[in-house]
Amino acid sequence: MLQEMGVTVWGPPPAAAPTAPPAAPSAAVSAAAVEARSPAAAPAHAPAPPPVAAAPRSAAPLPTAAPRTPPPSTSSVAPPSTGPAAPALQLHAPQALYPTADPAQTPAGLGSGWLIVAESLTPADPLGGDAGRLLDNMLRAMQLHRHPRVFLAALERPGPGAEASAHIPATLADVVATLQPAMVLVLGHVAARAALGRTEPLGRLRAGPHQLAGCPAVVTYDPAFLLRSQDTKAAAWADLCRALALVRGA
Repeated sequence: MLQEMGVTVWGPPPAAAPTAPPAAPSAAVSAAAVEARSPAAAPAHAPAPPPVAAAPRSAAPLPTAAPRTPPPSTSSVAPPSTGPAAPALQLHAPQALYPTADPAQTPAGLGSGWLIVAESLTPADPLGGDAGRLLDNMLRAMQLHRHPRVFLAALERPGPGAEASAHIPATLADVVATLQPAMVLVLGHVAARAALGRTEPLGRLRAGPHQLAGCPAVVTYDPAFLLRSQDTKAAAWADLCRALALVRGA
């Protein structure tokens, strides 16, 4: 088996053949010559020692590679990615969407009021354009068009020369403290990042409960996204129904 693993098996070498006994010395030399060379005559050839059998060798162990230490890295570890930077936004003052609604005709179960935070391309006309009309349809389906205290805090990307709003979460907290709404609707990922300071994907934000300055908040898709993705309208409607249920159950 060791041979199959590539290990050479070492055995004892063959015994050496015995050498012939030394020959007898030839003719005797004269005593005078022997005495002149050495005190005692030595044989011409010393007898060879008997051969010694070599000890059997064990199989050579497999060479073991020394552990290699990796060279020190010269590049620094990159910090975890925090996602793209949030866009600069301008927060407009909240405006009532249905100021002429009769409070006496407001259906029960809609609470004291609603605050909507959403990015808008037309803050001066929040219900105008395709996205504005879709927002109006969404609110009408919830019967909120019959509530005089439905407000929109529009977020807009400032144009050249316009300054972005600083401390948007703190400003929105002041708005909530002033208006005292029963629910805050946060429409879209841009609005969720600005209002709540959250950077998770919108699908995860939709699933979790949120609060803005102590007021319950629900995150869902913004109208502009719904216009591009018609198949998400059912999910958005489920989010709106959940917001209604939270207000009615409060």
